[in-house]
Amino acid sequence: MDLTDRRKRLLGPNVPTFYDEPVHLVRGQGVWLWDADGRKYLDCYNNVPHVGHCHPTVVEAIARQAATLNTHTRYLHTGILDYLERLLASFDIPMQNAILTCTGSEANDIALRMAQTVTGARGIIATDHTYHGNTMAVSQLSRTSPPTGGSGDHIRHVPTPDSYRGADGAEFAAHIASAIAELQASGQGFSALMLDPFFANEGFPDLPKGWLDPALKVVREAGGLFIADEVQPGFGRTGDDFWGHQRIGVVPDIVTMGKPMGNGHPIACVATSGEIMQAFRANNRYFNTFGGNPVSCAAASATLDVLEAEGLQENARVVGEYLRTGLRKLAGKHEVIGDVRGAGLFLGAELVCDRTHKTPAPEFVGRVVNSLRQEGILLSSGGRNYTTLKIRPPMPFSQENADVLLATLDMVLDRDAP
Repeated sequence: MDLTDRRKRLLGPNVPTFYDEPVHLVRGQGVWLWDADGRKYLDCYNNVPHVGHCHPTVVEAIARQAATLNTHTRYLHTGILDYLERLLASFDIPMQNAILTCTGSEANDIALRMAQTVTGARGIIATDHTYHGNTMAVSQLSRTSPPTGGSGDHIRHVPTPDSYRGADGAEFAAHIASAIAELQASGQGFSALMLDPFFANEGFPDLPKGWLDPALKVVREAGGLFIADEVQPGFGRTGDDFWGHQRIGVVPDIVTMGKPMGNGHPIACVATSGEIMQAFRANNRYFNTFGGNPVSCAAASATLDVLEAEGLQENARVVGEYLRTGLRKLAGKHEVIGDVRGAGLFLGAELVCDRTHKTPAPEFVGRVVNSLRQEGILLSSGGRNYTTLKIRPPMPFSQENADVLLATLDMVLDRDAP
């Protein structure tokens, strides 16, 4: 029985894997992965090993703390406090308090509960091509993987911005105003707008600073909060800024984060002001057995150490610009590349059937992703039509790695383009 059959027998049907021919990975180091046959792959997709697969500093910190103590936060321990002091200091906005969890889904769930506690309303607004996790509460925000029964009456979706085809901030704000009016008329009221400020799942449109300002003005005039989901763009990935909300120039009321925090060790966080946290704690007796445990905090602290010591945010800026320039040069050669966008080490190339009409080419993108996998390059696709190549490698990704990606993509497009 092969691994695919075993997965189906033990995990049940329809458990997703990447690629038509799934990869059986057995080892990772830095930006490289190896499969069971010893084949080497350049990882251009996985943001969870933020500072590189199996980084020795993080591995050693996990092992040292696991050999010393691991327990929950109902006992006093300096690890969680030392880490949160460093984390909260990374914000240039008033974030005084935080709750550590194990997953971004949990963090987003708490953020929704915070907003509902503070406002006394239930209504939530998200885009129509987002993903914020898989708890019962946050799964209702997704239209790409909706829960059984769909979204509740307290959820409204607004159209995803698309900078390639025209994204108007005032129009986006008008959609939010309309959704707020619907929620208020329904009796649900309005508590919060939840967005990834980089719009990662939506295809990471290129939106200038200030683009979200009209929308947030509408939100705040209605008494709602803005929740920034930083699970994907946070921790320096976009290069010029440590957080995605800094890049677009907005001030969130609540920030959530996850995946990259512990370089693969499960840890996530929701951060907010002292006022919002006080209101939440006064009305909710929240406790998470594993959230903020000493081993997870050691992993997260070591990840910050590596980010700083190795200058990985600056590396994301420099290498990201180099890679973006290279993708644009490829667009000059290959008509199927309609748009190149993104920032830092979070880039994409949207593939189209024709540039004049900007017609999405999802089937072709699927072929390209699978062809790249066969050539030793791991990446994926995203965006509203799943037509944007999603390039989001570990942060030590180098110019030499970028050259490998560009040359391989050039070859695949030469060979496979319709």
